[in-house]
Amino acid sequence: MLALKNKLPLWLKFLYGSGDWGLSSIGMMRSIFYALYLTDVVGIEPRLASLGALVGIVWDAINDPLIGMFSDRMQTRWGRRRPFLLWFAFPFGLSFVILWSAPNWESQVALTIYVTLAFMISDTLTTLVAMPYLALTPELTRDYDERTTLSSFRTVFQLLAAIAVVVAAPMIVDEVIRTGGTQQQGFMLAGAIFGVTGAFPLFFIGWFVREKFTPEKQIDLPFRETLRIAWKNIPFRYAAGIYMFNWSAVDMIAIIFPYFLLYWVAEGNLLAKINILGVDLALESAFFGIMMFVCILCVPFWLWLARTRNKREAYILGMIFWVIVQGLIFTIQPGDMDYLLLIGALAGVGVSAAYILPDSILPDVIEWDELRTRRRQEGVYYGIRTLIRKLTGALVIFFTLQVLGWSGYQSPPDDAIRFTQPDSALMSIRLMVSLFGALILAGTIALAWLYPLSREKHERIQKLLKTRREKKI
Repeated sequence: MLALKNKLPLWLKFLYGSGDWGLSSIGMMRSIFYALYLTDVVGIEPRLASLGALVGIVWDAINDPLIGMFSDRMQTRWGRRRPFLLWFAFPFGLSFVILWSAPNWESQVALTIYVTLAFMISDTLTTLVAMPYLALTPELTRDYDERTTLSSFRTVFQLLAAIAVVVAAPMIVDEVIRTGGTQQQGFMLAGAIFGVTGAFPLFFIGWFVREKFTPEKQIDLPFRETLRIAWKNIPFRYAAGIYMFNWSAVDMIAIIFPYFLLYWVAEGNLLAKINILGVDLALESAFFGIMMFVCILCVPFWLWLARTRNKREAYILGMIFWVIVQGLIFTIQPGDMDYLLLIGALAGVGVSAAYILPDSILPDVIEWDELRTRRRQEGVYYGIRTLIRKLTGALVIFFTLQVLGWSGYQSPPDDAIRFTQPDSALMSIRLMVSLFGALILAGTIALAWLYPLSREKHERIQKLLKTRREKKI
């Protein structure tokens, strides 16, 4: 067992944070490029492609809470969470290749079925590692600020992975095309690289990290009863709402911005590049790379503000700033590259708060639940959290593709270098990438304002739990 004290050792924080490299690189690549891959590479009509997201929603609703509950009830000599990481880390990484392996079929229906099944396989294996990995957070430390620090290490790896994906993935695809391969093969190679490199950290966490605060064996409750008890946790309702709106906004930006960059800013130049410090980058690589670079620079600021004030107030300030930036996105005009990159940098400030702060709230909610029910159910709560994260992504993909389809969006021909979308499609893209996102963020501000657990309340919860444990009530 690891000799964990109130302050977690630096190497453990670093190792635990590195687990998010795989989850985030795969999640970021799917968020930014998957919708564009389905419509412009595979060639599925947007409204038909969105149906695959609906099936994914149903599948998410089934597997996430079930796997969370199963990990809570797992009893092995390796602990509750570690077996999942040891067994499924590498299958999880390899499954990412399947996600980008759509065959060259003529039938739109057959292609939709294939990509839906591929999504379901990848989603299931992601759940099998993501939920136990995330559930380790409250089992490594009970300290309010240490949990925020632990989340900040995860956030740094999230953002490093995001930068790597947005810069490297288009370069990998371009290099495959330059050497005679297809765009499809380029996406498969990028998926293989990020899938395999993401699997190793999760496996090492399962090998080296032990759970310190593991509760004694509890009486198992029926699945529906477990969900009912979780829903009665009032702070969790607010946290779940914050999480849902938060990631809906992030996913809306990630999914629709490549369309915005290619068809509005670049005016249909599908090979548009921009030179930064002497390096020619794809337009989406430049924008997202700058945004994520600023995200990383701002992590220490949000961590400091959360310690100085509290998580709720820091989060509200970050979201207000991001709402303002969302409004400015609508003012970007075709060909205005300098203004675009400035907006990308400003957006990174708010996105940084969206990445780091919501995850640091959930462990406090779990301990409120323990005080109320005398049960520790990290797996259930993180299973629901993972469900919400993936539901938001699937719903945003569905919504985005439906709007694109109804607005008259056209998939470009395979050999197209320039392709112009109808004015109706361009206006829909601009509204989704700016004003719709601002409205979603307004929801996070309202919920965060009403969130009931402050630092002082959490400290009182910890004292009451400590007293109960000492007295073995």
